[in-house]
Amino acid sequence: MTDQGAAGPVNLASEPVDGSVPGIRIMAQFIRDLSFENPRAPESLRTSAVQPQIDLGVEMAARARPDELYEVDLKLTASAQANGDPIFTLELLYGGLFQINGIAPENMEQVLLIECPRFLFPFARRLIAEMTSEGGFPPFMIDPIDFAVVYASRQAAMADEPAGQAYA
Repeated sequence: MTDQGAAGPVNLASEPVDGSVPGIRIMAQFIRDLSFENPRAPESLRTSAVQPQIDLGVEMAARARPDELYEVDLKLTASAQANGDPIFTLELLYGGLFQINGIAPENMEQVLLIECPRFLFPFARRLIAEMTSEGGFPPFMIDPIDFAVVYASRQAAMADEPAGQAYA
């Protein structure tokens, strides 16, 4: 595996670690938490000439399990407002259970927080589009996310924090 900087792509086709063929296998995918709020319905469903402002948040988390699998969570939050009034708020915590082989320990964090979310994203995107559609709005199709950039931003934020403070 080659490490091409903090946000570079992870090459799974390099020399195996411990004789294992490098690879990622999705064992399960699941919705851990799902919330959609339309606090001003039905008024918020009226057609308006004002384009809503949508704020999108992306977070990733990963943890090893005793069974040598890894849990990865992709949290997507979105809130829409028009003229300062809330239109909708949604939160999706979408998880995956991964089996990861042949990856050097120094590259595991990048695999867990870049490559695994890439596998989860299309499914989470579909759920968000369906949720907004069921809420009475046009489907909200999130643009593709560059998880390497999100990871690099997170690393930069952690480096800028004063000692003794945890990253949230």
